[in-house]
Amino acid sequence: MVVLMARHWYPLAESGDAFLKSASFRYVHSVETTAPAERIWEVLTGEKLVHWVWVFTGLRWVSPRPFGVGTVRDVTLLGVFTARERFFRWDEGHRFTFNVFEASLPGFRHAAEDWTIESTPSGSRLTWTMAIEAIPLVTPLMWVSSPVIRLVKRRALRTIRAHVDS
Repeated sequence: MVVLMARHWYPLAESGDAFLKSASFRYVHSVETTAPAERIWEVLTGEKLVHWVWVFTGLRWVSPRPFGVGTVRDVTLLGVFTARERFFRWDEGHRFTFNVFEASLPGFRHAAEDWTIESTPSGSRLTWTMAIEAIPLVTPLMWVSSPVIRLVKRRALRTIRAHVDS
């Protein structure tokens, strides 16, 4: 597991549920799986994502277990961008929501994610919502990269499904 240590952190503004619904760039994807909700939760709150999902190249829980509201973790993407996340919702076994409060690269005003697991008759459904607001200079890059972000998110969820279903 590689974790990029930022030389400088760029602060982002606090984000909450309202931002998750109204962000300039909002991405929502779901995947159905035969795995029980408990298995999905175990994966999402563990360390395995960096072994399975190529875009996650580092993950470090800064806060000790047990995790909950206020927990902090660092997630590195593609070895070049690290987001420092603080959880503002932690519904054990079902849902967590966090905002990015610092980033290793400039360009963002707000960023937040919501991960929800629902039991279904055949297993569970995992829904991942990501919301981003960039600074004006970066906004055109976000428009151009949105199709790639959507593709990467769908592929990440399919990879998670493949590993939890096996």
